[in-house]
Amino acid sequence: MTANDHHFLNVDGVHLECRWAIPAQPRPDCPVLVLLHEGLGCVAAWKAWPDELAEASGCRVFVYSRAGYGASDPVSLPRPIRYMHHEGHAVLPRVLDVAGIDDAVLVGHSDGGSIAIIMAGGEQDSRVRGLVLLAAHVFNEQICVDAIRQAAVAYEQGGLREGLRKYHGDNVDVAFRGWNQAWLHPDFWHWNLEEYLPGIGVPALIMQGRQDQYGTAAQVEAIAGQVAGPTTVCWLDDCGHAPHREAPVQSIDAIKAFVNSLTEAGNGA
Repeated sequence: MTANDHHFLNVDGVHLECRWAIPAQPRPDCPVLVLLHEGLGCVAAWKAWPDELAEASGCRVFVYSRAGYGASDPVSLPRPIRYMHHEGHAVLPRVLDVAGIDDAVLVGHSDGGSIAIIMAGGEQDSRVRGLVLLAAHVFNEQICVDAIRQAAVAYEQGGLREGLRKYHGDNVDVAFRGWNQAWLHPDFWHWNLEEYLPGIGVPALIMQGRQDQYGTAAQVEAIAGQVAGPTTVCWLDDCGHAPHREAPVQSIDAIKAFVNSLTEAGNGA
């Protein structure tokens, strides 16, 4: 597999688009950084950030689109309330299997961060060396519901649908409505991942913008206060819900330092 080419993984009969970003001089001691996208993301929506992250860190970066996103196979709607549980318990471990990844740092944004928490805390997979959580959620909040309702208006009445179509193509309605309708379902008020946090023994870097419109500091406090492994909290000024887009350099610098700490620990430093 060559750098920056798009490919498809066959994961138990489901075709998922993926690509690798490979630095010019890969570090042999570096884990693979596995990027897990947000509720409206996909491979293309990361844009050039995976390549920039790969070059800065020296790590190979693997990106894939979950079913229903980007050029991956579609899914049936409505998505179940526990759709992220399915991804973290059943799909992500198989993605690592099929991609041949045996040493990983999960870098999850928003929904992707929640999926990373489910896998790390629920499966306790030995292939996961660390977590980078970008604006992850472990419970629902009113600020999040309000922002998602506003997104629904922008999708139905504004230009959001056409803006997302360039990333998701024919999957655009599946991607948006699957995410939006699940989060706005009354039962989603009871969605909570805190039970997984004590099972996370690997180091975690927790990043959040101070102006995050989808979550408050309570998310960061819950994660940092309940995981079993060591944590580093990184607050980003003048940044909302997407650190990799709104503070790309600071995000890459923090991840690079985090990965260096993991490799130094592995080398006995």
